[in-house]
Amino acid sequence: MKYRILHESKGRIRLHMQQARMTMEQADHLQYYLQDVKGVKKAKVNERTCDAVIWYTGRQNAVLRSVAAYDYRTTEVVLPEHTGRALQREYEGKLFNMVAGRIITKLFLPAPVAAAWTVLRAIPYIYRGIRTLAKKKIEVSVLDATAITVSLLRRDFSTAGSAIFLLGIGDLLEEWTHKRSVDDLAQRMYQHADKVWVRSGKSEVLLPVNEVTEGDVIIVRTAGVIPLDGVIVRGEPNINQSSMTGEPLPVRKSAGDQVYAGTVIEEGECEIRVTKVLGAGRFDRIVQMIEDSEKLKSETEAKAAHLADRLVPFSLGGTLLTWLLTRNVNKALAILMVDYSCALKLAMPISVLSAMRESSEHHIEVKGGKFLEAVSEAKTIVFDKTGTLTYAAPHVADVIPFGGHDSDEMLRLAACLEEHFPHSMANAVVEEARERGLNHEELHTKVQYVVAHGIASTVNRKQVRIGSYHFIFEDENCAIPAGEEEKFEALPDEYSHLYLTIGNKLAAVILIEDPIRKEAPDTVRRLHAAGFDKVVMMTGDSRRTAAAVAARVGVDEYYAEVLPEDKAAFIEAEHKQGRKVIMIGDGINDSPALSEADAGIAIAAGAAIAREVADIMISAEDLGEIITLRRISDALMHRIHRNYRMIMGFNSVLIALGVIGILQPATTSLLHNASTLLIGMQSMTDLLPAS
Repeated sequence: MKYRILHESKGRIRLHMQQARMTMEQADHLQYYLQDVKGVKKAKVNERTCDAVIWYTGRQNAVLRSVAAYDYRTTEVVLPEHTGRALQREYEGKLFNMVAGRIITKLFLPAPVAAAWTVLRAIPYIYRGIRTLAKKKIEVSVLDATAITVSLLRRDFSTAGSAIFLLGIGDLLEEWTHKRSVDDLAQRMYQHADKVWVRSGKSEVLLPVNEVTEGDVIIVRTAGVIPLDGVIVRGEPNINQSSMTGEPLPVRKSAGDQVYAGTVIEEGECEIRVTKVLGAGRFDRIVQMIEDSEKLKSETEAKAAHLADRLVPFSLGGTLLTWLLTRNVNKALAILMVDYSCALKLAMPISVLSAMRESSEHHIEVKGGKFLEAVSEAKTIVFDKTGTLTYAAPHVADVIPFGGHDSDEMLRLAACLEEHFPHSMANAVVEEARERGLNHEELHTKVQYVVAHGIASTVNRKQVRIGSYHFIFEDENCAIPAGEEEKFEALPDEYSHLYLTIGNKLAAVILIEDPIRKEAPDTVRRLHAAGFDKVVMMTGDSRRTAAAVAARVGVDEYYAEVLPEDKAAFIEAEHKQGRKVIMIGDGINDSPALSEADAGIAIAAGAAIAREVADIMISAEDLGEIITLRRISDALMHRIHRNYRMIMGFNSVLIALGVIGILQPATTSLLHNASTLLIGMQSMTDLLPAS
């Protein structure tokens, strides 16, 4: 593509594309292409000016070569279902039309026509106020209707017109800012599932979910998230549909029943014929979830909204009292033109949505404002060990065979079982088999996953199990082959152990090296500095392994050999002491604790059910994101409280100035609406300073 450099500075360049005009589709195509170019931090494309602004790191020449190589027709770019550009242009057009209409009315319409037009435009506001009163409610719509009606009865069409215009602008900008915030957040929450098992004849093939086509049959097992809408063709799973319907209990499904993307199989497995491929309506469902979810409301935000409604009767009472004492309609109207509700109800949700958007820019996905509030207020934080305080990609250090078995064959068998239930340790086993070139066929029968314990199946009519010490030796009473007890006792403690048995006899122990994250000690130190006075580690590993990790990372307490219910019970005990708790985990066995916590945080690379159950998700790259999350949460609560003080203070001053006659009703209305919009726009800005 041909371009011209308009301006350049360190790390930033503005280009003009050499074309007569640019469509919104072309602008989106170019912008998403640029954002995927190596070294580009951010890119913005304006279709009206045909300009592109690029923020980059590294060498400018490399970025310019990528721009030169770009072509709308031949360059492949993956675009999201919605980009927000059309929404932006739609509301810009509405705003322009509204302002232009007001100017034409004031300057060019004869006074009688302008008066009639004002009365016509007042009808929806008056109707809305009457309807609110009919419901025996006194809300802000009653204030608006009263102010407009009084102005019309006084034949003060100028004040009535100004009030209607400002209310219209306020409503439009409120709707625009809310939709923009929701749309932006939804785009960032619109995540493609990675891969899914697809039925191919008698075997299963692991495919990227975006390669699945309508009519394909996919297989989803215990603790798996259903990635696509479809109809069950085989199996009777128990499915948790709370993400779609709000039902707290799982629902039994069978062949012929419809299932939906985002729901979770709690027990069983099924085969699903896909009826909607990835993207078909999923974005709209995410938007609906954001708009409908009560999770968006933090306790502070909800209190502000309730206060706004409670203040309306006082505004009406103050108006009536002012008129009775002064007999001055202008002074009474000055109160009617000002209300606290608009600003409180606009600024608070926008602040929360903005904080959620900013979190997503730091690779942190938050499902609601109340979880940010919980993160800000929490004093206890609980970590699972594996994949959390340790790297999400552990690796196999060794395979120790028992009972005369071959280590490679045992690894092949273990990988065959583990690939169906991905977790950081399972991924390590599968990856080691791949690196050794151990291709494995599906030799086993139905695979059964036992949460927090392991996997069971049958191979050549023999029971095969893989899992924890507790599962293998205590629950299933498996035995160590005779004469190999010393070999078993000599297994090194510095590794995590996976035990594989065939026919109730130990066949192999897979040693998993689970290195501590290099940033973990510093993160724990910074958590203490950020106000957490109890940092806890809980793990199913042995006490010796847990003690070594706890000492190195610096946690306040640690618990070893715990089960999922033990983690949840600990959090429940903290709640009884009046403490708010954050839980961080990545596995299926962390799900009960993630649900019990005030804010459950899942690692993105962890189990699908953990990500689904969690309230917040962070990437696997850096635990330091938890500190960023805490900073954003604290800044959000500070902004909400500051907005509250500003709104109450400024509007109270406007009312006072109106009552004593310094400000006219139209002026108080203008200043009130202007301050509401300014606070709303300021609430959309980033909470953390630019780095």
